[in-house]
Amino acid sequence: MLPKSVRVAGIDYKVEEVAEFIGEPEMLGCVIYPFAQIRVKESLPADKKWQVFIHELLHAIFVEAGFEEHDEEMVNRLGIVLHQV
Repeated sequence: MLPKSVRVAGIDYKVEEVAEFIGEPEMLGCVIYPFAQIRVKESLPADKKWQVFIHELLHAIFVEAGFEEHDEEMVNRLGIVLHQV
């Protein structure tokens, strides 16, 4: 089970599991920065759900640290490694 919220640089991000992303059936997760929300597809297996959550959490961390541009390959690799910790 994912946490209900996570604090990133003093900002409480609400974590939500959603049925699907409207118009984006392939999407597994996203961050809605203005509302401090991390959303993950609820139908994923538990391990994959955590991996997607960590990936989206990294995006939130980068934004709160002032990085507007994210290298998606780097986020993917870091997310996978952190998931294994």
